[in-house]
Amino acid sequence: MRNKLVQKLVEHQGTFISGESLSQSLGVSRTAVWKQMDALKKSGYQIDSVPKKGYQLIARPNGIQEHDIHLYVQTKRLGHTVTYYDSVPTTQTLAHEWAEGGAKEGHLIVADEQTGGRGRLGRNWHSTFGTSISMSLILRPKLSPQQTPQLTLVAAVAVTRAIEKVTQLKADIKWPNDILIKGKKLVGILTEMQSEPGLAKVVILGIGINANQSEDELSHDERNQATSLKVESGLETNRAQLIATVLEEFEWLYDTYLEKGFSEIKLLWEARSISIGKKLKAQTINGTVTGMSTGITAEGALLLEDDEGIVHTIYSADIDQA
Repeated sequence: MRNKLVQKLVEHQGTFISGESLSQSLGVSRTAVWKQMDALKKSGYQIDSVPKKGYQLIARPNGIQEHDIHLYVQTKRLGHTVTYYDSVPTTQTLAHEWAEGGAKEGHLIVADEQTGGRGRLGRNWHSTFGTSISMSLILRPKLSPQQTPQLTLVAAVAVTRAIEKVTQLKADIKWPNDILIKGKKLVGILTEMQSEPGLAKVVILGIGINANQSEDELSHDERNQATSLKVESGLETNRAQLIATVLEEFEWLYDTYLEKGFSEIKLLWEARSISIGKKLKAQTINGTVTGMSTGITAEGALLLEDDEGIVHTIYSADIDQA
């Protein structure tokens, strides 16, 4: 009901709409409408209420609750169900729990603050309340466990395209799961799965985006390594719109990938990558490999050619410029 109510308010923004009209169009009592209006006001919506005139939406917060996101969602199935939390240790853990409970593909978990988020290799990913995006998407693809890391690369393409659409900022992809602007980290992507022999039952796609933090809000240790959309553009980003656009971009890329394979995504990824054509150092569990990056394989692994002309296939590593 709240999703439809917000939609009605937005459609009539700048004019009053009566409680009677809202109750009839939504099929609920006027008391129910009043309660929902009260809840919206408490969540930051500015709504003018005038007897005999009704309700008028004055302003909306930069929120990421379900009714905020659904104003922008245009996907066929992803993000149609959204579960929102004020503050959580990590949306990934909650998404796993929802998936185990039978949540359908496309169920999205979002939080305004993440206190114990994690990236690759167990690194911390903290998100400041109300300024960043912490989201985990439940997927149920019919893939082998070996194929699931490719979804990280698919997601990276989707996120860079969404950022460019919403903010006009050009972001770069650093293999395998980071998105940068001017060399500073903006987005982290983490793909986890629940599997059985030969089949990935569930994939949890976690995405963390530094959206509206100021330079002061980026911690001292992060300042030389991280940035935000607000720092780079000077403008506040509509987080709900960005989430919806990420879902929209990811959906068509994901469907293309499932239908035609990674080769259809590979060129899009390489066009946005800063890991191609540079001398890189890859720290793997088996040691360090240094070489010129020549691209990625059809499976998404990084190719490094060392000084002796030997090409190494890197499936998982920390990457730095050599």
